[in-house]
Amino acid sequence: MCGIFGIIGHPEASNLTYLGLHALQHRGQESAGIVASDGRQLRSHRQMGLVADIFGAPTLEKLPGNASIGHVRYSTAGVSQLKNAQPLSVEYAGGQMAVAHNGNLVNAKELRTSLEADGAIFQSDSDTEVVIHLIARSRQPTFEKKVIEALSKVKGAYSLLFLTQGQLVAVRDPYGFRPLVLGRLRNSYVLASETTALDLIEAEYIRELEAGEMVVIDAQGMRTSQPFVPTRLGRCIFEHVYFAKPDSVLFGTSVYETRKELGRQLAREQPAPGADLVIAVPDSGVPAAIGFSQVSGIPYDVGLIRSHYVGRTFIEPQQSIRHFGVKLKLSAVRQVLKGKRVVVVDDSIVRGTTSRKIVKMLKAAGAVEVHLRISSPPTSWPCYYGIDTPSRQELIASNHSTEEIARYVTADTLGYLSLEGLGAAVGDKERNTFCTACFSGKYLAGELSEAAAAANAKAATAASAEPNNAEAAVATGPTMPAGKQLTA
Repeated sequence: MCGIFGIIGHPEASNLTYLGLHALQHRGQESAGIVASDGRQLRSHRQMGLVADIFGAPTLEKLPGNASIGHVRYSTAGVSQLKNAQPLSVEYAGGQMAVAHNGNLVNAKELRTSLEADGAIFQSDSDTEVVIHLIARSRQPTFEKKVIEALSKVKGAYSLLFLTQGQLVAVRDPYGFRPLVLGRLRNSYVLASETTALDLIEAEYIRELEAGEMVVIDAQGMRTSQPFVPTRLGRCIFEHVYFAKPDSVLFGTSVYETRKELGRQLAREQPAPGADLVIAVPDSGVPAAIGFSQVSGIPYDVGLIRSHYVGRTFIEPQQSIRHFGVKLKLSAVRQVLKGKRVVVVDDSIVRGTTSRKIVKMLKAAGAVEVHLRISSPPTSWPCYYGIDTPSRQELIASNHSTEEIARYVTADTLGYLSLEGLGAAVGDKERNTFCTACFSGKYLAGELSEAAAAANAKAATAASAEPNNAEAAVATGPTMPAGKQLTA
């Protein structure tokens, strides 16, 4: 859960990186950073917060050069502190380098322990710093060969941008977990997590990087290689369900059109006969709700309004307001909902607490029935490849049936999209080119799955040691089983 952007060959590299990061802000809101190269020196600025709040004109003027990389962060490895903000920038025997990473390395802890035992000193908690140490220790003659040697030792998900005084290097892991696209802006090359960043700066989209591909751009031009041979594709399907921006083209497909197709397929599998209108949980649920309306014939309307002025933190009144956090972000349109039987479409249910508050809000606004429809399968397994999900015992679908979840969230009915329907909607019914581990529990084969298996075994052991009061919880509705209480 991060966004990366890079450009080389443009006199306003840092300004364009700022714009690119702004387009990728949805991929991370904890911190942002830019590193720029003028051919002689790398200059860096990183800070906690949002892109627009961090980078004003005076700050960008201190980042001159014709090459730059940037990063917006949402943490999956390492705490949310400035020391873990990226791009990470260092000086070593080979010169200066900076790196921006989207993904998660499943063997980072093992590698870090080995490096520390050999004398390495780490400055952050980020798994990305492991890659820096591996590069610095490589005895390969060129930077790109150092990168190849370093990445041959890591396992997991990575889309990486490296910047030196004279090179921009991009690499995508052999499974292609995280997206990375290549574009051109006149005489400069651009790399970004999503095509929406190319659109903002009016760059031409060239193509998506292949899984396992390395792109090197320097004064001699651009060259590509395939140092990491993919065994099978494992593109993250949750990017299409929720994470990517709707106007992006991801893995060769429009995100917006895919989400509408998710909604159409959901309507075929989980109809709601007799309902009066379809509404969405904004913003990610909107395309799927439109698709649901198209197939079902039930009119679509706006029943929930999202505030676009909610930051990452807010001051909650001491005298508690029920469902305060959800009410701050969403408000119900009473005139639309009153007296209606409502289908509300959302992209996923994680812990269930937010869905519960939304359903209660809709009923308080006058909806006589609320039928909750989810445009993805039940999220039953955690992700170890770059999406920040809770542990398995915190995922409501991992230990409760659909009927139990419906009762907990107080919906009249609840329906999920099937895994087969999800595959059909993203055009992957037979090819098996996506990672669906968060829905299926089928982590990619081989060593990549070892960390997942160990973590899930630990979670299962912890869960089995807890008292199982599911029947009592479902009977009463307001709380979840003891020992598995889910927090908002």
